[in-house]
Amino acid sequence: MFIAKGFDELTREELYEILRARVDVFVVEQHCPYPELDGVDYDSLHVFCVKDGAVAAYLRAFPREGEPGVIQVGRVLTRERGTGLGGELLHAGLEEIKKRYSPKEIFLEAQTYAMGFYAREGFVKASEEFLEDGIPHTAMRLRLEE
Repeated sequence: MFIAKGFDELTREELYEILRARVDVFVVEQHCPYPELDGVDYDSLHVFCVKDGAVAAYLRAFPREGEPGVIQVGRVLTRERGTGLGGELLHAGLEEIKKRYSPKEIFLEAQTYAMGFYAREGFVKASEEFLEDGIPHTAMRLRLEE
């Protein structure tokens, strides 16, 4: 159900649909003009599922700059809210991250309203709330090794 690929493995169609989904959700739905194409995609693992030709759920993961052994997750989205697809995506993404990177920790900056979603997979609060592009966020971490 979920596909995991590096940037160079993505087809043109997959890349287009990923970018379309990200712009639709983060720029259009959330009324948040920000630089969606940030250069990080080249070094990211892209985890997604496609339904009826469109990306239905997506996240990306990449090594966190300045923190060896830490993988950062971002751009988490689902177009089918309330169906459990988001939880399936996060779980599948975390498994793929563990398999490909063997990280000691996974980091993310959650939109504050979604902290409970990430907490269900074991993430814990790691910062006070801050604004990112005008939207409240809170850093969270999932420790994988002691």
